Amino acid sequence: MADLLQEKIKKVLGLWIRAMALGALALSAQQLVLAADDSTVDVGAGLPSAKAIEEGLFPDDACEELKANGFKCMGFKPALKYSLPATAFTVGSAVLPDGLRVQLDRFAQALKGKAGGARTVRIEGHADASGNAASNERLSQRRAEAARDYLVSQGVSADQLKPVGVGARDLVEPGQPLSAKNRRVVISREQPLAATAIP
Repeated sequence: MADLLQEKIKKVLGLWIRAMALGALALSAQQLVLAADDSTVDVGAGLPSAKAIEEGLFPDDACEELKANGFKCMGFKPALKYSLPATAFTVGSAVLPDGLRVQLDRFAQALKGKAGGARTVRIEGHADASGNAASNERLSQRRAEAARDYLVSQGVSADQLKPVGVGARDLVEPGQPLSAKNRRVVISREQPLAATAIP
C-alpha cells in the first residue's frame, strides 16, 4: 500500500514539474523573457521543441492529466505568448522570411490535433511605425494571415487559428519605432470572453 502511494506521489510530482516548466526547457536563459503582466517568451532565433510549445500554449492539459489520474488540480500557470521576431519581415512586406517558416513548422507540429473547445490560437501580426496607422493595420493583418495560411498548409486546422493585425500599437522597442524587432508575429492562446451576469 505504501509503495502504491509513493508511486502515485512520484507521478504527481512529475506532472507538476512538467506543468511548471511551461515549455521553457528548450529555450536559453537569454531567450526566455517573461513579462510580469503577460508571460511572453521572446523566441528570437531559437527553436523550441514542439512539446515545449504545446505545454506553453496549453498548460491546462497537465491539469487534465492530473484529474484523469484521480487527483485534484489546484491551478496552473497562464498560457505563454511566443514572440517570433527571429528573421523580421522586410519593411512593407507580408512575405514570410525563411527563418520564420522554420519556427512555424515547429508550431504546426505542436498545434496539430489541438482543435476544439477553447483551443483557439491567436496569431498577431505586428508592424513597425514606418507607415501611417491605417497601412500598418492592413500590413500587420496580412502578416498574421500569412502565418495562419502557412500553418494551415502544414496541417493545422484553420478553425483553430485566429489571425489579428495590431499595426504598430504594441512595439517591442518603443524607443526605436522603426526597429526590425517590431515587425514580428506573436502566437498565443485566444482568451475566451468572460461570462457576464445579466441582472
